[in-house]
Amino acid sequence: MSKKKKIIISVIAVVLIIAVIVSAVVIAMTKGKNAAKASGVYANKVADVMYQAGSTDKYSGVVEAADTMDIKADSEKKVKDILVSEGDEVQVGTPLFTYDTKDLAAKKESATLELESLNNTLSGYDAQIEQLTKEKKEAPKDQQLDYTLQIQQAQTQQKQTQYDIATKKAEIEKYDESIKNATVNSTMIGVVKKINENQSADTADTAFMTIVATGDYRVKGTIDEQSFLNSGLAEGQAVIVRSRVDESKTWQGTISKVDTENTQTDNSNSGMYDDGSSEQKASKYNFYVQLTGTGDMLLGQHVYVEPDFGQTQVKDGIWIDESYVVKDGDDAYVWTLNKKDKLEKTKVELGDYDENLMMYEIKSGLTKDDYIVWASDDLYEGEPAQTWEEYVENGGGEESVYDDMGTEALDDQMLEGTEGGPVDDGTMDDGTMDEGAADATGSGDAEVQ
Repeated sequence: MSKKKKIIISVIAVVLIIAVIVSAVVIAMTKGKNAAKASGVYANKVADVMYQAGSTDKYSGVVEAADTMDIKADSEKKVKDILVSEGDEVQVGTPLFTYDTKDLAAKKESATLELESLNNTLSGYDAQIEQLTKEKKEAPKDQQLDYTLQIQQAQTQQKQTQYDIATKKAEIEKYDESIKNATVNSTMIGVVKKINENQSADTADTAFMTIVATGDYRVKGTIDEQSFLNSGLAEGQAVIVRSRVDESKTWQGTISKVDTENTQTDNSNSGMYDDGSSEQKASKYNFYVQLTGTGDMLLGQHVYVEPDFGQTQVKDGIWIDESYVVKDGDDAYVWTLNKKDKLEKTKVELGDYDENLMMYEIKSGLTKDDYIVWASDDLYEGEPAQTWEEYVENGGGEESVYDDMGTEALDDQMLEGTEGGPVDDGTMDDGTMDEGAADATGSGDAEVQ
């Protein structure tokens, strides 16, 4: 073999060796990335999980007036004019409606005539008693008893007439008062919520007009029976009222009442998130929140109510949920993501513990720029992981085709293009396909899951 040919063969061999090495490195790097993708372990930045109190149950609520005034119309009177409409704002002294005083005036006149007649009758009894008393003094002894009985009878009739006169005077005074106060005025600042213009004898107990106070609100919340049993909601409990439109806007309050006696059976305002899939709905209870402040709150506004565990308080330093922390004797550590996208134990110094928020203060060992993972028994040092941002950027949520070691989960048979593929029960199908199983492209190719 010539020297030139030996040199060419040597060069080719070196090139092949370099190609193999490069390929090995690329494969190793690819497998490393795929392993991170396959591990299902995602790390969050400390700054992103600080001050988070975890999930808090929320219940539906609506802002209503803390005070309501129901005005019942006098069943003996006829409403003449309604001076306001539903939705009108009223002040103390605002005229609401007037009664028809014609009937009242007629009744007063009739009562006045009756009173005059009673006064005349009383005068007659007075004169009769005076006359009988005079005659009794001059009558013989055998007639004394008869005069006594006549006088007593006249006195009884006199007292009855005096009583009738007093009653009739009170009736006339009532008519005078009604005529004088024919106009009904509001006694509170508020909004006219409802006017029952078609009130009849059957609805005499129903308010003719309802006014709700403005500026003094409360929240009426609703909670279903099962959630109530698990919630621990009770009178006196501090709560946070949160706007549905802007959840950063909150108000503070205290539960003033939980009404477990009057259940709600409809499906509206159902409390916690209800998908409506249950055919038989649980009973629901109303509870009421007394607010400590109502700034920017609107009557009828829909809100969320959640127990106040201090989750809106901002803490100094680094505070993380206790589920990130692992205790090991007197030491504590968290799982962090190193620069090689591997997990490692990082020892931390714990500070205070917030029992309400179930959070630890980290005095040292972590920075806000570190990445940490929820603690789990199956984590191990050197385990591949990735940040949540990387997971999302790489199409997070898509099914992975890699196993835990980072190698392709598809076996040689699948890679060679055979029709068999994995099915839901973990077995391989026989390569057949139903008529309607084609994918959206119409190709009929089975999609690898």
